Amino acid sequence: MKIVGIRAFGGPEALEVLDVPEPHAGPGQVRLRVRAAAVSPTDTMLRSGLQDMGGQEPPYIPGMDAAGVVDEVGDGAGWRIGDEVMALALPRSVHRGAYAEYLVAPADSIARVPAGIGLEAAATLPMNGLTAVQTLEKLALREGQVLAVTGAAGTLGNYLIQLAKEAGLTVVADAAEKDIHLVSALGADHVVRRGDDVAEQIRELFPDGVDAVADAAVLDEKAAGAVRDGGGFATYRGWNGEPGRGVMVHPIWVREEYHSGAKLDRLRALAEADLVSLRIADVLPAERAADAHRRLEGGGLRGRIVLTF
Repeated sequence: MKIVGIRAFGGPEALEVLDVPEPHAGPGQVRLRVRAAAVSPTDTMLRSGLQDMGGQEPPYIPGMDAAGVVDEVGDGAGWRIGDEVMALALPRSVHRGAYAEYLVAPADSIARVPAGIGLEAAATLPMNGLTAVQTLEKLALREGQVLAVTGAAGTLGNYLIQLAKEAGLTVVADAAEKDIHLVSALGADHVVRRGDDVAEQIRELFPDGVDAVADAAVLDEKAAGAVRDGGGFATYRGWNGEPGRGVMVHPIWVREEYHSGAKLDRLRALAEADLVSLRIADVLPAERAADAHRRLEGGGLRGRIVLTF
């Protein structure tokens, strides 16, 4: 099968179109004929050698988001050949990443694609959607409480705002001048300027601090000051700082959601109800993965670039 793989870590040019043996579905598994794979910052980190591959041998296969058609079903998997589904992929697992013509996945890790959305858009939902779900579960805020979201114009920020509003929370979000309309349209109740002083700006609105911060911009201690005493702080790159004041830091790891097909199916329903918006920046053939990585690392994208196979 064709993959976009990495034999040696490096820049975007390290991505190569390669042929490797096809995987096959075992008991309790399905195989997807991948049609679309979203490109995300975790992919560029893997390509650059910033992730521990756990002894896995190259070629490494990036990609944590896939959408496609089930073409093999293992015993007891409960899916049918021809089902259109989306999946969270784990590049460091035995099944590897989504930049491939075929992806084997546990039957409980996939969900149907949202009706009327299309495979390219569906491929933007699993990783960041499940990351947002896990964030809200760990922060455990009650209806009416206040969540601040940094990096609000990005894909994760998009889902955090919309899922928080669906849960009845008040949302404060940051945005650059050019993104204020976008972030407001997602449902944010208050918008502050993006920047290192975001905590001070949030405190101007909520002098005692907000109930929790979801730090999608990875500002770490620069954002933690916005949390009230005893509140919660969600971090996405393993920050191990200590904010003090009784603030609880919640590391968010989407790999814990690998078998969360039921949660992914709820995201499907929310997308179908237009309560979660799926945004595509561009669609490129898989052979242009290096161009996709260059554009992502150049910054400024709103939505995901999607590779097609």
